[in-house]
Amino acid sequence: MAFRGWPAEAVQFFEELEADNSKPWWEAHKDVYQQAVRAPMEALLAELEPEFGPGRIFRPYRDVRFSADKSPYKTNIAALVGPAGYVALSAEELRAGGGMVHLAPDQLDRYRGAVIDDVAGPALQAAVDEIRAAGHEAGPYEALKTAPRGYPKDHPRVELLRAKGLVMWHAWPVGGWLRTAKAKDRIVDVLRAAVPLTTWLTEHVGASMDSGDP
Repeated sequence: MAFRGWPAEAVQFFEELEADNSKPWWEAHKDVYQQAVRAPMEALLAELEPEFGPGRIFRPYRDVRFSADKSPYKTNIAALVGPAGYVALSAEELRAGGGMVHLAPDQLDRYRGAVIDDVAGPALQAAVDEIRAAGHEAGPYEALKTAPRGYPKDHPRVELLRAKGLVMWHAWPVGGWLRTAKAKDRIVDVLRAAVPLTTWLTEHVGASMDSGDP
């Protein structure tokens, strides 16, 4: 199956799910999810894999154990693309990006050490600046209010030091283009733009080595 975009039924599915986020509604419309929402995502990931690596679709079920909002289903479909990319579709937008969202303690140590390094730090700042200049968003995913303990508050890269995660992204409001292969073109442009950031994170941060980290 070639990726030809998401049909209008995909957006309608999420609009209606937002209005009635219940198991009876989900069970009655699960076939729409499989055919209009999930199948196009699977086709997209298959086409992205040769350049960006294998993808993985997240489960549509929410973990409500620690949430005040007990609605059982996510109102988007999201997937990882390769080691550090992602794609997500909701009733409002298509979003693509890359980076590391939640850095584990050992990752944060390596990340902060690299940010203040005289070579690695400016390289990261240059990558972030390049992504922003291309019209994408880039920066911390959640951040401390000030520099972490032991680091100067007036450091020239304090914005990056404050980060608990670092990402880039681009979001587009849904429109007619979503029903065409042009959706893939937009995603590919963003994933390629993310490469300087994701490469830096892979080289200087890497995966968590904490055995307790999932």
